[in-house]
Amino acid sequence: MGLVTKTQAPLIGVDISSTAVKLLQLARNGDRYRVEHYAVEPLPPNAVSEKNIVEVEAVGEAIRRAVARSGSRAKLGAAAVAASAAITKLIAMPAGMDEDEMESQIELEAVNYIPYPVEEVNLDFEVLGPMPGNSEMVQVLLAASRSENVEVRASALELGGLTPKVIDVESFAIENAYALMAGSLNVPPDGLVALVDVGATMTTLNVLRGGRSLYSREQVFGGRQLTEEVMRRYGLSYEEAGLAKRQGGLPESYEVEVLDPFKEAMVQQVSRLLQFFYAGSEYNRVHHVVMAGGCAAIPGIAAMVEEQLGVPTSVANPLANMTLGPRVQANALAQDAPALMIACGLALRSFD
Repeated sequence: MGLVTKTQAPLIGVDISSTAVKLLQLARNGDRYRVEHYAVEPLPPNAVSEKNIVEVEAVGEAIRRAVARSGSRAKLGAAAVAASAAITKLIAMPAGMDEDEMESQIELEAVNYIPYPVEEVNLDFEVLGPMPGNSEMVQVLLAASRSENVEVRASALELGGLTPKVIDVESFAIENAYALMAGSLNVPPDGLVALVDVGATMTTLNVLRGGRSLYSREQVFGGRQLTEEVMRRYGLSYEEAGLAKRQGGLPESYEVEVLDPFKEAMVQQVSRLLQFFYAGSEYNRVHHVVMAGGCAAIPGIAAMVEEQLGVPTSVANPLANMTLGPRVQANALAQDAPALMIACGLALRSFD
């Protein structure tokens, strides 16, 4: 199984993060999409650690519960490996080759780009189009990940009752979902957009230029720090703290003493990730910041990033222009939308 395969039957996008399984199934009518099914199912603590699946049975069980709760009857699933667990390279190949010739040639070439034995990796490629300035060559995107990364995700889908049809790379899934929002951002065609996904334990920066991923970096920081501070300060269990964060019911002092310092820390993380990007590239500013992930739903965070970094900032909602199927609750979906970028990008693979 390659990293990228074509599919037509409905496909469930399954984003496996460190604290939850997020699942999304889309339908398409003309150029309009509809959210048919979705669910977010919590994972037991430490089943996934920093994007590595540690307890595949626990993840499979969570996928099974999420599918049941979403009401979907689809049998095919798509998941993704972290960008840090994948190697992607743009290479030039002669234009006249057919698919089979290209495949054998790329397997020979891959040795030069991959630091592992070729038999230990899953490889795939996509022809992007002619090389700028050279019509005899085409640009090919090569993607590879160690087979164990691909297989553990395929196993989790199978344990959840799904047939693994696509194992993608998170940064490609984000590109796919970003394409749905790009038109509303007022960014020049080759402008830089920083997409910052603040999850429970990891924050990931993807910088996109013309809709293509240019740079990706992860660091350990996320909403779990806020949950743990709520637990410590108010004597709550992990579950109670998570609920209180989302549904309210904490003392009045919570905002000033706990939430505001966390928001400050979050802005600092965004700033730091961008500094790393500027330091290692020819760029020194981005045109827009898009906040994604569970923490992007914290009220006021986009305004705070915009004010402190001086860059227009918005909250991701790849589903904003979609209609909803009868089983989907609009208010729950709106709350979860910023965290559904990867699941959305994977679900879009149904229409490749």
